[in-house]
Amino acid sequence: MAEPSVTRSRPTMVDVAREAGVSHQTVSRYLRSGGAGLKEATRVRVESAIAELGYRPNLVARSMRTRRTGRLAILLPEVSFPSPNRVIAGAAAAAREEGFVVEVLSLEGGTAARAERLTELRDSGQVEGILALAPVAAGSGRRHGEGPAVVVSADYDDQMRGLGEIADGSAVRALVAGLARAGHRRFLHVAGPPEFASARGCRRSYLEAVEEFGLESYGVVEGDWSAASGTRAVRALPVDSGVTAVIAANDVVAAGVVRGAMERGWSVPGDLSVTGWDNDPVGACMPPSLTTVDVDLEEVGARAMRRLVCAVRDTPPPREGESLQRVLWRESTGSGPFLAG
Repeated sequence: MAEPSVTRSRPTMVDVAREAGVSHQTVSRYLRSGGAGLKEATRVRVESAIAELGYRPNLVARSMRTRRTGRLAILLPEVSFPSPNRVIAGAAAAAREEGFVVEVLSLEGGTAARAERLTELRDSGQVEGILALAPVAAGSGRRHGEGPAVVVSADYDDQMRGLGEIADGSAVRALVAGLARAGHRRFLHVAGPPEFASARGCRRSYLEAVEEFGLESYGVVEGDWSAASGTRAVRALPVDSGVTAVIAANDVVAAGVVRGAMERGWSVPGDLSVTGWDNDPVGACMPPSLTTVDVDLEEVGARAMRRLVCAVRDTPPPREGESLQRVLWRESTGSGPFLAG
C-alpha cells in the first residue's frame, strides 16, 4: 500500500523571519525595498533564509494589503529583431529574482501607438512597472503620481536595431589586437549596412584599431548581413592582395567568407583567418569553428529590468560593471605570416 503523500505548506514570511533570526517586519521591509537600509549582515541572513526555504511572496495577499500587484510588463514592437527571446529571458529572470511576475506584450504601430498602449496599461492599475524595449513618444516614460514606474530602454531603436553598448563594436579592437599578436598585418573588413548603428560601430572600431596597432587595411567592403556578401568580398580579392585576416560584420557574413576562401582553394585559417560577430550557435559547429564576439543579450534584458525594479522601489539604480561583449577564439583564426616571437 502506498504511503500517503504529505503536502508541505508553503513557507511564509514568519518562517523566513524565524530562519533568519529577525522580525517579520524586517523581512517585509526587505521585500519592499530589496534590502535597502538594512545592515549588510541582516540582508544576507534574510536572503539566505529565503533561498533555503524557497520562499515566494504571496502576490495576491500583498496586492490586497498594499495595492501592489507584483506584476511587471515588458512592451516590445511587433517586429523581428535578433534574439528577442534572449533579451526577454534575461529581463524575466531578473524580475523573478526580485519576486515579480512578468507579462510580455508585443504591440503594433510606431512610437505613438506604443505610447498610447503604455498609457492605458499605466492607468489600468494592473502592473507596478513597465519596461519598454523600444522608443515611445516623448513624455510617456514619466512616472505619474503614485502610478507604476516606467523605464524606456536605450538599447534599441524603433526597428529594434541595437544602440549604445550593444552597437559600439568595441570588441573589434580585441579581435584585431589578437590577430596582430598572431602575426597578421593586412586586414579586410566586410561591413554591415550603414543604417545599422552596430555596423557603423564595428567599422569605426576596425579602422581605429588598424591605425592604433600600425597595421594595414586593404579596405572596407559594404555588405548586407548576408553570406553572399562575404563570399563576393573574398572572390574579389586579387591574388596578391596580401590580406590574411578578415573581420566580418556577423557570423553569417563570416560563413560566406569561409565559403569564398574554400572556392579559391584557400584554407581557413592556414591562408586566411576569419572572425564573425553574434555567436550564432551554428558557428561553433562549422568546419572550422568560427571565432566570434558574443554579446550578452540576457544581461541586456536583466540590466533594463533591474533599472525598472529600482524605479518601482524608488531606490538608486545599480552600477553596471563588466562589458556585454566578449571574444570567443576558435579554429577559424590562426597564425599569420609575421608571427611575433
